[in-house]
Formats: sequence, C-alpha cells, structure tokens
Amino acid sequence: MNLDLISSFRCFDGTQRIYRHLSETTACEMRFAVYLPPAAQIKKVPALFWLSGLTCTEQNFITKAGAQRMASALGIALIVPDTSPRGDAVPDDKESYDFGCGAGFYVDATRAPWSSHYKMYSYIVEELRDVITRAFPVDSSRLGISGHSMGGHGALTIALKNPEVFRTVSAFSPIASPIECPWGRKALAGYLGDNQTDWEQYDASSLLKNIGWHGPEILVDQGEADEFIDTQLKPHLLEQAAQCADVHLRLRLRPGYDHSYYFVSTFIDEHLQHHARHLKSL
Repeated sequence: MNLDLISSFRCFDGTQRIYRHLSETTACEMRFAVYLPPAAQIKKVPALFWLSGLTCTEQNFITKAGAQRMASALGIALIVPDTSPRGDAVPDDKESYDFGCGAGFYVDATRAPWSSHYKMYSYIVEELRDVITRAFPVDSSRLGISGHSMGGHGALTIALKNPEVFRTVSAFSPIASPIECPWGRKALAGYLGDNQTDWEQYDASSLLKNIGWHGPEILVDQGEADEFIDTQLKPHLLEQAAQCADVHLRLRLRPGYDHSYYFVSTFIDEHLQHHARHLKSL
C-alpha cells in the first residue's frame, strides 16, 4: 500500500488529511480525505464514508459541511473519496457536467471506454475500504455511509447491497430512482448500456423493493425548495419503495431548503449522531 500524504491540518483536536494513491480498481490516481478524531489516537473508531455529488471532489464536503466538530465530539472518522476517476488517460465527456469525470455515479461501468476506469462501486466497497481499515485506526466492523445527491444515490445503493459492511446509511437529497430521471438514465445508459434490467442494481428504489434493508432506520433529508426535487430526485419513489418493503425510512422534508451545502451543513450533525448512535451500539 503506497499512500501519498498531500496535506494535514489540526482540526478540533483531530486531523484533517488528504491522500492520493494509485488505484488498481480505477487504473488511475485517486484522492481521498480522512478526518481522524482525537479518540483515534488511543483506539480504533467507527467511520462514516461520505459520497459527494455531481461535479464535486473530496474538497466540497470537508470544506463546506462543517462536519469535523461533531465528528470529533462523537469519536467518529470521516472518509471522503473523490466522485470519479480522473487524469489524462481517463475518458471524459467534456460537454457534460453530469457524465464522465465528476460524475462516476458509483457504478461499475461495463461499456467501453468507461469500463476501463469507471469502477467507483468496487473502489468504494472493496479497495478504498481495505485501504482505510488497514492504514488507519478504523474499526472495520463499524462502518456507515452517507452522501448528497448523486452521492446519496451511491450511499443508498452501496449500503443496500452490502449490509454486512455498511451497517448504517443516510442521505441528503438522493437521486432516489435513477431509472426514472434524466440524470440517471443518461449515466446508466452510458456506463452500462441499454438493458434497463442492468440498471436496477444501481437504483435505490428498485433495490429496496427487491432486497429490502434490515439495519437501523434509513435517514433521508430533502429540501422542499430543491430545484431538482420533482424532476431528478423524486423522493416519493423511495418512500413508496420503503413502504412496499416494510423498511423503516425516516424521510424529512425540510421547508425552504435547497440543494446546496448550506442545507447539508444545517443537518449534518444530526446525521453524524444517527450513525454514531447505531455504530457504537454494535
């Protein structure tokens, strides 16, 4: 394992670091951020993986969400990967913000040329998780996952398919059913091809109906003033799927809040408390 430390800052008695490494899964250099609370100096701690949204990198969450203060108090690590592979050798669609670099959608692409690098699902679930639990004082049996928008979609689908790995899950403004929205249909067709049966494995609403969830309640916050709520996010589809599968989903519609990190930063402490409460009880 060869990790290159890019930066390290003291933060609420813990450390906020950024690393890069050569990923075998994505066949390129990847970056990720790690916040280690002060408790990590003396023991292994639970960790929350955060998946960011379209156009983001690891920087958006660590600089805008204000999560480190609560993570320090709760004794929980924060793991924040990039949203997609990047680099001169990585294919991109420079005409689109919602496809290619910055828009990996946390899938394993099967369609050329994307399949050579765009393996963000396996990168998160397998390679990055292995890197984190081997290199840092993180308890591999107490991992949670969360995210925003495209990252909320990623967090939900990854947790639903890997409940033995990610024991808790929450999301902000997730793309609840990519099959049913323009962002999702473009990405899934581009990365996976036209067979919509293949798309269902990356659709949270479909997964809830098909395999359910037996962990702690799923926490989702959604701004009612979000410009994408009706056309792209469609939280009612996630709610319907949860009801159909008898899964405990706590969907909180927040009046006046939009899609921005102002919204995320307002409620991030409650999400961290949600994860820490359940992870520490394991």
